[in-house]
Amino acid sequence: MVDLDEFPVAMAEAEAVEPMVQVPPVLPVLPLRDIVIYPFMIVPLFVSRDRSIRGVEEALNNDRMILLVSQKDVNKEEPEQDDLYTVGTVAIIMRMLKLPDGRIRILIQGLSRCRVDSVTGSGQYVTASVTPIIEPMGTENSLEVEALVRNVRSSMDRAASMGKNISPEVLAIIANLDDAGRLADLSASNLELKVEDAQSVLDIEEPIARLRRVNDLLSKEIDVLTVQQEINSQARADIDRSQREYFLRQQLKAIQGELGEGNELFEEIEQYRDKILKAKMPETAEEESLRQLKKLERMHPDTAETATLRNWLDIMTDLPWSNASKDNLDLKKAERILDQDHYGLERVKERIVEALAVRKLREKPKGSILCLVGPPGVGKTSLGRSVARALNRKFVRLSLGGLHDEAEIRGHRRTYVGAMPGRIIQAIQQAGTNNPLIMLDEIDKVGADFRGDPSSALLEVLDPEQNSTFRDNYLGVTFDLSNVMFMTTANMLDTIQPALRDRMETITLSGYTEEEKLEIARRHLIPKQVEENGLEMSDVKFERKGLARIISEYTQEAGLRQLEREIGKVCRKVARNKAELDGSFKPMRVTAENIKDYLRVPRIFTEGALKKDQIGIVTGLAWTAVGGDILFIEAIKTRGKGKLTLTGQLGEVMQESAQAAYSYAKARSSELGIDENVFENFDLHIHLPEGAIPKDGPSAGITMATAMVSVLSQRPVRKDVAMTGEITLRGNVLPIGGVKEKLLAARRAKIKTVILPEPNERDLEDLPQEIRDDLTFIFVENVRQVFDVALRESKLPAPKPKVRAKTAK
Repeated sequence: MVDLDEFPVAMAEAEAVEPMVQVPPVLPVLPLRDIVIYPFMIVPLFVSRDRSIRGVEEALNNDRMILLVSQKDVNKEEPEQDDLYTVGTVAIIMRMLKLPDGRIRILIQGLSRCRVDSVTGSGQYVTASVTPIIEPMGTENSLEVEALVRNVRSSMDRAASMGKNISPEVLAIIANLDDAGRLADLSASNLELKVEDAQSVLDIEEPIARLRRVNDLLSKEIDVLTVQQEINSQARADIDRSQREYFLRQQLKAIQGELGEGNELFEEIEQYRDKILKAKMPETAEEESLRQLKKLERMHPDTAETATLRNWLDIMTDLPWSNASKDNLDLKKAERILDQDHYGLERVKERIVEALAVRKLREKPKGSILCLVGPPGVGKTSLGRSVARALNRKFVRLSLGGLHDEAEIRGHRRTYVGAMPGRIIQAIQQAGTNNPLIMLDEIDKVGADFRGDPSSALLEVLDPEQNSTFRDNYLGVTFDLSNVMFMTTANMLDTIQPALRDRMETITLSGYTEEEKLEIARRHLIPKQVEENGLEMSDVKFERKGLARIISEYTQEAGLRQLEREIGKVCRKVARNKAELDGSFKPMRVTAENIKDYLRVPRIFTEGALKKDQIGIVTGLAWTAVGGDILFIEAIKTRGKGKLTLTGQLGEVMQESAQAAYSYAKARSSELGIDENVFENFDLHIHLPEGAIPKDGPSAGITMATAMVSVLSQRPVRKDVAMTGEITLRGNVLPIGGVKEKLLAARRAKIKTVILPEPNERDLEDLPQEIRDDLTFIFVENVRQVFDVALRESKLPAPKPKVRAKTAK
């Protein structure tokens, strides 16, 4: 009675008709085959049997309502009550169209479930007595309901992604449908279920139980779809891989036979054997290579392991086992090359020339590993290239920043798919010699996780006593790294593993002075940027004062990267001017007066010395990752009970230094001219400006002590004095680090006198002459000597400090 030749798979939820309609007790019946209709669904049906057509016409003549019941046996032409299910759907006929072949096409919308009490088929059409099933208006919003709703939604999405024919419109409705009953009906109608399974959903009155049944059917459907996909993929892979390769190889063999070609595998093995013998490998490596070659000879050429063995043999024969470059042992020439490439850095150059001298006297010395430590942009990596050029060695740079897999150093085992040697072996293969200079860049940024610790793997690589028998996991044989010269770079030593740090000789590269930057810019940076921007050296002239202003007002760094960028900006503006004016272009000069025309407003505000002597404000010196800086420490006292407050984002070590200074001031209050009642009646607040920047370290100890004593004794601090040093509870001043960077900062701020701990006097030996000429150094052992120098109207009976003014040592 219903023809489903044109039944759409996708169904939509009804919106146009109000479902809450009074259902008559007796309705015409439209028996359905191979389909179950649910409430709230709109679907077109083709009706072809006479009794069904008359039932439709009867419904149209009355209230347009009709009962849709599925048949148990689809082959029964005249179904009776026992041939129909006991639960059906009351639907309303929305449209009817008569077709030329006598059939009719109707568009119906399900309204509600109905229980079939009795069926009468004696008239012109089938009728039935029905009892409407009233569905609950809403369900309790429990965790189980929420979980079922989400599970059904995700299962429908998954079924659609696995090839189930579900329209996007239906998926969109499901995603926004919260009613459990409607969701169950809509999902079941789009799953193409068997009539028995679809009817089992219609029979369930309770919405949550119905949704649970739909969830079970969905899980079963997804399992079937999964197995179906696996079968299709496996069959397709078998056909594409096995049969296709088989037929192609059979055809290839037949073609080769007709052409009379020889055995290519035999020729390839002979080529490998010849390469192995010419490579002059160590005995163990040669034996292993020949053994693997015999294994390759016995293998079938189509197996996967054949390709793995070929890759291994290619790398083994490509490695420079006996190929080495000849070192340049001319010390004068090496020194000249180093001076050409880099200005300054005398300690590093001296150490390189010493290594050359030892190599000249001894054929194979065990040299140490050099680690260049310094802030960014001071020329650590470029120095490695210069050293390689001076030694006449190949240069390979390995960046270790972010490395966290041990296999990156030692290589992967050949059992893994895509295995390859470690970076050390790859670098040697890339260099083509067994004695290159390998620069391990950013060694302080090596990480570690569950895949191993690369720092531990580097212990063997960087140990001259062990690296002669370095074993890469991929090669499976030892490779001699003792001929390789290793250099490493780092920004700081703290993050390097102690055992690894112990294997390296550390050379510290401090920041450049302004004079050094001027000379480097004149020799290297300006010619480089002029060439890169298509100019001639005669097109632009940088005056010394203009260049000095770029350094002081547009850059704030220990290195030279920002300075090079600023010079590049100037060159680009000159290049634009030259391109626009063409033939009428005149050479341009960059002076201190017109630098703003090229670089606009200065971006760097340099802290200068204080304008006048003040109580509670002291100038300190600090070390940063990009060089040195000055900082002002401020202190005030307020009414209170002796509480010490510290602000300015201070670290734990700096807070402890402040506590030690405060305790010292309390203990020596009478000697320092401080009223003892001050500590009981006043709170002390110490602040370090620029609170957004974290600050830590013990070197501000004497600076904070001076600020405290100045406030508590009401004695002003000299404006032209800066200081740095650690303080103990007994008032002793301990040495600190970063002396060069701190003194460069003091010189930039035009401070004339610097107080330093007595043990730091030896650090002045490495200072440039211009710094020693411009500053007066005062070395102290006790904090009372600091007060004598820094505070006005001193009354303390302390030993005279040792003064060293403008000494050229």
